[in-house]
Amino acid sequence: MTEATRRPPGTPCWVSLMVHGLDATQEFYAALFGWEFSPGPTQLGPYVRAMLGGKVVAGIGRLPADRHLPVAWTAYLASDDADVTAEVIRSCGGTVGVGPLDAADAGRLVIASDPAGAVFGVWQAAEHTGTAVYGTHGTPVWNELRTRDTSSVGKFYQAVFGHEAKEDGSGPDGLTLRLDGRPVATVRGMGRTLPRERGPHWMTYFEVEDTDAAAHRVVELGGHVIEAPGPGPRGRAATVSDPEGAVFTIVRSDVP
Repeated sequence: MTEATRRPPGTPCWVSLMVHGLDATQEFYAALFGWEFSPGPTQLGPYVRAMLGGKVVAGIGRLPADRHLPVAWTAYLASDDADVTAEVIRSCGGTVGVGPLDAADAGRLVIASDPAGAVFGVWQAAEHTGTAVYGTHGTPVWNELRTRDTSSVGKFYQAVFGHEAKEDGSGPDGLTLRLDGRPVATVRGMGRTLPRERGPHWMTYFEVEDTDAAAHRVVELGGHVIEAPGPGPRGRAATVSDPEGAVFTIVRSDVP
């Protein structure tokens, strides 16, 4: 288990999930990952923070009853100034859907989408610097953008966050986003194989002790296995969904 510190701009720093059934979702992730929960900022409605060993891991909020939005995990990228980043997003062809707005004393946030439609968050840290621990069961370990093609989208993230986008050798349309030479995320061009019902999206990977056992547990808890456990670029992985349909990847990571 490793404790995290404040991240440089452009680094994935937090993940959150908005759902309809907040209590049931907490029960699912508590049973799967061992999370406990504490209250968080409520500017956007009821919201809790998932904890492991007293350290924050992720956030879960409740959607308004009249909002029939897709239930999905959202990755947040760090920023020193959310307002400036929001303007750059707009000028580069992205869309700002929420914010910039303050989340109490925790920080300032933006919810946006890139030109292909993939939703992501921007986080300007104050008291809350993001996920505080990683490298153990139930912690976010990686983020991957799954899109139709990588060329224009890679340039967008380069312009907004200063990423260096390089082919990663994993396939004909795969990029690694780097900051100061350090990989921070991947972009996977999926062409026509991208699920039509989801469209371009960011995928959160969560570390587990045993991928096969965790996938079995997902099903026991009312979720679904979308892609069965198998070898992947980051270790043995499976793509699954929780009972409300939020898709994520579980992985026994082989990558330090």
